[in-house]
Amino acid sequence: MFDMLLSGICQGFIWAVLSLGVYISYRMLDFADLSCEGAITTGASIAAMLIWRGCNPYLASLLAFIGGCIAGSITGLLHTKLKIPPILAGILTMISLYSINIHIMNIATGKQGTSNLSLLNYKEKTIYATLDQIFHFGKTNASLLLGLIIVAALIAVLYWFFGTEIGSAIRATGTNEKMCRAQGINTDVTKIIGLAASNGLIALSGALLCQYQSYTDVGMGVGSIVIGLASIIIGETLFARAKNFAVKLTGIVVGAVVYRMVVAFVIYSGMPSTDLKLMTAVVVAVALSLPIIKNKLVLSAKKKNTKKEG
Repeated sequence: MFDMLLSGICQGFIWAVLSLGVYISYRMLDFADLSCEGAITTGASIAAMLIWRGCNPYLASLLAFIGGCIAGSITGLLHTKLKIPPILAGILTMISLYSINIHIMNIATGKQGTSNLSLLNYKEKTIYATLDQIFHFGKTNASLLLGLIIVAALIAVLYWFFGTEIGSAIRATGTNEKMCRAQGINTDVTKIIGLAASNGLIALSGALLCQYQSYTDVGMGVGSIVIGLASIIIGETLFARAKNFAVKLTGIVVGAVVYRMVVAFVIYSGMPSTDLKLMTAVVVAVALSLPIIKNKLVLSAKKKNTKKEG
C-alpha cells in the first residue's frame, strides 16, 4: 500500500505539469482548449522517438516541450487568424496530432503504422535512470526528487513570467479581452503565446510520463483534460483562500498529487482498471460540487446561529 501511494505521488508530480498547462488555458485565458489530449501524446512520442535514436533524455524532454509549444501555437492561429471557435480549434489540432504522433513514432521504428513505442530496452536512458545512476537511491526516490524539482522550478518560472509585462497581458486577456484591446494590447499574440506555453507544459508532462511508465501509446492522451481539470478543481478547493499566485500554483500541484493518491487507493482496493475513466468523471463531479456544498453548509450554519441568537 505504501509503495502504491509513493507511486501515486510520483505520478501526481508528472500530472501536475499537465495541470499547470491546463490552468494557463482554462483559467488564465478562459480558453476551452481540447488540444491537450493530443499534445500530451505528442510530447511522449517525441521524447520516446528521440530516446530510441540515442538522444539525451533531458534534451528529448526539452524538444518535446518545444513540440507542444508548436501544437499550441497552431491552435492559437486557427482561433485568432481564421476565427475558428476555441473548442473547434482545439478539436482540429487534436485530430491532426493523432496522425502526426503516429508519424513521429514511425520515425523511431522505421515502419508504417506504429501506434506505440516501448522503452523497456531503454530504461537506463530515461531521466529517472540517469538521476538514479548519480545518487543511487532507487527509481522511486529518483522520481520523487526529480518531480519535486521540476514542479518547484515550473512554479518559480510561471510566477516570474506572469509577473512580467507580457505575462500580465496574457492574464488580462483572459479576464477582459475587450478592455485589453482598448488599451492597445494585441490579444491575438497573447492568446497564441499563452496556448503555446500551455501545450508546451502538457507535452513536457507527456515526455515525463512516457519515461516513467516506459512506453508511449497513441491513445494515452484520452481523458487527460479531465485529469487536469480535476487537479485544478481539487487544488482550488483545498486552497480556496489563497491570494498569492505562487500559492495558487502550488495548490494545483497538491490537487494533482491528491488526485493520483485517490486513484492509487482505489486501484489498491480492487477496482478494475477499466473503470478508472468512470472514477475520474465521478471525482471531477464531486470536486466541482464541493464549493456549492461548502456554501450550503456555511449558510445552514449561519441560519442556525441566527435562530439561536433570536
